[in-house]
Amino acid sequence: MTVWTWVDVALCVGLLPVAVACGYLLLLTLLSWRRAAPVPPAPTRKFDVVIPAHNEELGIARTVANLSAVDYPGALRRIIVVADNCSDTTAQKAREAGATVLERQDKEKRGKGYALAYAFEFSQKEGFADAVVVVDADTVVSPNLLHAYAARLESGAQAVQAHYGVMNPTASWRTRLITIALGMFHKVRSLGREALGVSCGLRGNGMCFTHAVLREVPHDAFSVVEDLEYGIRLGRKGHRVYYAWEAEVLGEMVSGEKQSRSQRQRWEGGRRQMRKLHGWPLLSDALKQRSGLLFDLSMDVLVPPLSQLVLAAVGGAVAAAVLAWLSGGTAVLASSVAAFGLASLGAYVLRGWWVSGVGPRGLLDLAWAPVYVVWKVGLMLRGPGAEKRGEWVRTTREDETRASSAQASPPGAP
Repeated sequence: MTVWTWVDVALCVGLLPVAVACGYLLLLTLLSWRRAAPVPPAPTRKFDVVIPAHNEELGIARTVANLSAVDYPGALRRIIVVADNCSDTTAQKAREAGATVLERQDKEKRGKGYALAYAFEFSQKEGFADAVVVVDADTVVSPNLLHAYAARLESGAQAVQAHYGVMNPTASWRTRLITIALGMFHKVRSLGREALGVSCGLRGNGMCFTHAVLREVPHDAFSVVEDLEYGIRLGRKGHRVYYAWEAEVLGEMVSGEKQSRSQRQRWEGGRRQMRKLHGWPLLSDALKQRSGLLFDLSMDVLVPPLSQLVLAAVGGAVAAAVLAWLSGGTAVLASSVAAFGLASLGAYVLRGWWVSGVGPRGLLDLAWAPVYVVWKVGLMLRGPGAEKRGEWVRTTREDETRASSAQASPPGAP
């Protein structure tokens, strides 16, 4: 073997982790076809719909009203708002809208995870419901949400995740890209994982848990990504999260760079922490126990963000091209692995665009993707913010941003 051949082999080995990650995404892409939804049973199960809220006085009434209009018997559901460490009129607005309100003040234990644990304990003590549902305070839901959960619970599910999408996809090119990104991460991955019979993962919004599983696996998850943390705990106990793809919760995504930056830093920082704590131990336990459920959870945690994968795949392709040029075409192995990675990512992105529903305009917006990738890498290099564990860091809503801009502009200003 020549020196160039050895270099080709070495580069190929270096690209294998990227190829494995890309291959995992390709597998989920190929399995992400839409299936027929199960037929909901006659409604008998009771649900407590929990809304964790921190200073949400402007939008909480809309969310409560939307949930009150779902297609499910009113006698079989309750809406519970946890006004957690609020300094505004969130509790009052929620009561006026018809919700049961729990007010919680704790200067030390602050954040969504603590609010959920408080509400879940209340629901279990009350004994009204069979299961609890989590909906964020800036969300609208599809009318069939509770019927979709009931269908899964009837088939034996203990935890269910509805599709989590974007309420305002046309607000800007940034929100359209986020819609495509969530099409990939929330829908393509979840449909593929559902086809494999493993956990589709929890997304923080649109989650459903039975009281039985909450008693077996208490919700002691208080990090910034408490959903990912709790999903791992469920998986370790042998419970997979079922995917209710025909029902959806739509959250408002910020279109401004500043608010989006803060939000992404928290999410990426939280996932990075989970990767350090759980990634390799999950993989090790999966191999020891021969568990497909744990193996998939390990891959979900260990596979880096798409922006990093794209940079690694492109970097590998460039390195293979340079090696081929210098060696006169020797870099066959490295070139093949790099091409496989790029083709897999291309299929994954296009499938995400297709299921996102943003249409041709969204396809054109993918031209901004390199800018978005550079922006996300910049956030990664800056490191995580200074937030404590899962403490509330409230993202400014779109209507608040517009109101602030209007107040800042004098009458008649352009």
